[in-house]
Amino acid sequence: MDTDEKLATVHLSVDCTVLGFDGSRLEVLLIRRTGVEGGQEFHDMKLPGSLIVDGEELDDAARRVLTELTGLKNIPLVQFHAFGSLDRTKDPKDIHWLERAHRMHVHRAVTIAYMALVKIGRNLIGEMEGTEALWVPVNALPPLAFDHNRIIGEAVKMLRTMASMDPSLLYALLPRKFTVTQLRNLYEVVFGVRLDPANFYKKMVQMPYIVPLDEREKGVAHRAARYYRFDKNNYNKTRI
Repeated sequence: MDTDEKLATVHLSVDCTVLGFDGSRLEVLLIRRTGVEGGQEFHDMKLPGSLIVDGEELDDAARRVLTELTGLKNIPLVQFHAFGSLDRTKDPKDIHWLERAHRMHVHRAVTIAYMALVKIGRNLIGEMEGTEALWVPVNALPPLAFDHNRIIGEAVKMLRTMASMDPSLLYALLPRKFTVTQLRNLYEVVFGVRLDPANFYKKMVQMPYIVPLDEREKGVAHRAARYYRFDKNNYNKTRI
C-alpha cells in the first residue's frame, strides 16, 4: 500500500433482523426513529442496531441491542452477513442522526447483521426511554434508514436457505399450538411458493414430529381446525 494513501476511518455496528409470523405474513421488528435534518423533523423506521462499544464482542453487542431496544432476552441470534458499501451512509440524515445519537463524528459505518426468529405474540417492551418497537410486513416495507431494506431482504434469503436444510427452524415462528393451515401459510411465505392444501395436509399429518392435540379452534366462522404441536425429540430422531 502506498504510504500516502489515507486509511479509512470506519465505525463498526450491529443490526438485528428479528423476524416473526402473524399467521399469514412474515413480519420484521422495526424501531421508530425521529431526527432533524435541515431544520425539519423527520420520522422513519430502522432495524434495532447500534455502534459497538470499546471492548465489546460482536455477539454481545447484538444481544445488548435486542435487550435495550426491544426488551427481548435469551433469543438465539445468527450472524449472517457484513454490509460495508460506501452507499449505506450516503443519506446525510442517516449519518447526522448517527452522530447525534453517539456524540461522535462518523465518516463510514460497517455493520454486522444478525437474524433472530421469534413468536410474534411475545411482549416487547423497550428499556430505552422514547423508543418504540413495532411489527411491519416484510412484503410492505417503506424506505428504511441506511441500507436496512437490503439487510432485511438478505435475512429472508438466509432464512429460506437455513430452513431448506433444517425445517425445524420454522417452528420458532409458530405459536406453541398451531393449525396445518398456519403451517402451510408459513411455508408459502418463506419459500415463495403456492402449496395445494390437501396434499400439504396429507404430508404434514404423517410426520411423526407434527403431533395432533385434542383441541380445536374456537369462535371461528369456518369448520374448527385441529391444533398440532411440534415435537423436537421426534424431529431429531428423523434426522439420524
